[in-house]
Amino acid sequence: MSGDRGLNEDGTIAREGSLDRVRPAFAPVVSAARSRIAEVFGPARLDSAYIYGSIPRGTAAPGVSDLDLLLALRDEPTGADRADADAVETALDGAFDEIDGVGILLSGTATLLSALERHDGGFFVACLCTPLLGDDLAARLPRYRPTSLLARETNGDLCLALPRWRERAAAATTDTARRTLSRGVARRIVRTGFTLVMPQWGGWTSDLAESAELFAHYHPHLPERTEQMRLAARTGRTPSADPAVLSLLVDDLAPWLAAEHIAVHGEKAPRP
Repeated sequence: MSGDRGLNEDGTIAREGSLDRVRPAFAPVVSAARSRIAEVFGPARLDSAYIYGSIPRGTAAPGVSDLDLLLALRDEPTGADRADADAVETALDGAFDEIDGVGILLSGTATLLSALERHDGGFFVACLCTPLLGDDLAARLPRYRPTSLLARETNGDLCLALPRWRERAAAATTDTARRTLSRGVARRIVRTGFTLVMPQWGGWTSDLAESAELFAHYHPHLPERTEQMRLAARTGRTPSADPAVLSLLVDDLAPWLAAEHIAVHGEKAPRP
């Protein structure tokens, strides 16, 4: 485990990414994303745009990593906004071999700044997202600490994802579909496993391998679960097309983890 707990000097969680950390191979990708988003959405719709994930953390691998973006819109997203975001995703993914997929999240600025989202969407913006365009909403959000409240509000709703995952797993009949699903499922599981023990550790990390090892450190009495969490971390980095791996994650590890997380930190506040 790393000695760096991802904190500022005052004990609050530090912002984990920076445009200065973007590797040279991805600089044209980031530049194109900035230009395309500004062109398609414009100041009338776009409040601010962010990049998150391995690219601004400086850990992305060319040809393997995906490009993750968040757009904070002046109004709540519409179907037209989603269609435009899908078109930007397709254009960027097709233009650069350096990335393996593009994902754009859309949210209204008012939602991200709301009291309900303060320890979920707000935390995401303030600590996990790197500003790309517009004013940084982090200036209007609090400083965050690795508390049980943060654990609950960021990952206390894993149980809600299970029915959807089961439906998608049943419908995933190709290797490509199973790899895509296994990566998303595995990453969500590892994040939830990490936040289960985050307040005990007293820090923040988005590194999948470190997250799995922290889970293992605080659950030495559960060797089977710790090995499953390590498998999830590997699958989050290198997706698997094996139906057995997907079944283990969706039908075994995730339900146990969802119940355990709620038992320890409580259930996330319901959304409208």
